[in-house]
Amino acid sequence: MNAPWITYRPQIKVLDCTIRDGGLINDHRFDDQFVRAVYQACVGAGIDYMEVGYKSSKQLAARDKFGDWKFCDEDCLRRIFGDDPAPVKLSVMVDAGKADWRNDVLPKQNSVLSLIRVAFYVHQVSEAVDMIKDAADKGYEVSANLMAVSTAKESEIDQALEGLAETPATTLVVVDSFGSLYAEQIELLVKKYLDYGKATGKEVGIHAHNNQQLAFANTIEAIIHGANRIDATMGGLGRGAGNCPMELLIGFLRNPKFKIRPVYQVLQDWVLPLGRQVEWGPLPQYNIAGQLNQHPRAAMAARAGDGRDNYVDFYDKAIADV
Repeated sequence: MNAPWITYRPQIKVLDCTIRDGGLINDHRFDDQFVRAVYQACVGAGIDYMEVGYKSSKQLAARDKFGDWKFCDEDCLRRIFGDDPAPVKLSVMVDAGKADWRNDVLPKQNSVLSLIRVAFYVHQVSEAVDMIKDAADKGYEVSANLMAVSTAKESEIDQALEGLAETPATTLVVVDSFGSLYAEQIELLVKKYLDYGKATGKEVGIHAHNNQQLAFANTIEAIIHGANRIDATMGGLGRGAGNCPMELLIGFLRNPKFKIRPVYQVLQDWVLPLGRQVEWGPLPQYNIAGQLNQHPRAAMAARAGDGRDNYVDFYDKAIADV
């Protein structure tokens, strides 16, 4: 068998999180035309899921300070996607500690959403378990996204996965929030997640950030070791250093189901112009943060300030915190 065909695995499903993760760089203020263009690209490319934003608490996040995709109210969703967004399934992310999930996540029959992605840190597992059960009881497919796994102790990860394995979540996602993981660590984590999920038939996913320009490579590594739920964004658009680029992923998978031309179309018409207004990508401050396994918030602040090109000053401050 020739090497390129190794990547053809029909069980693999792709999730586009351009609008959700990309919203972290513009306060979720995408206009309707941009969101529709990404959706149409997903449809044309054969992508399975599109994550359109968050279900954030309006008590914790002021409605007038963020765009629609911070909250993903049902009328907003239907304005863009209509009453039947097929063939692409729509998803939102619900953060533990930041969402009124009991009230804002509607019963499935009242929503155009199909997938709820529950995001949480290791110390929030108890709430995450309740959130997963709530969303599943309401009729949704649910994934468990344990964030910043690179900062958690192995015993903490094991304990979290043990609890998550008993939930109705269909997917356990390896999330490299800080873009700090290397291939060997991705392999170990994917195998660990698979081991915990196998008894209840759970899939494993990968969500990689690009701080060290390893998001695509780490995504490939996860696929090689059995991850079948794959995240990517158009042009790598996303918080800070960005994410695994969809155009690279689709080219790698070599599944005739996926079509790459619509991705390049949306890059040309929409993502490229956006890049002239806002910044993302593996710039030096993000490299440093990734190497040191640090949250990118300081790097984002540095890139937004007057000393954006003072890499040495940022490095000196970053290592002082180690």
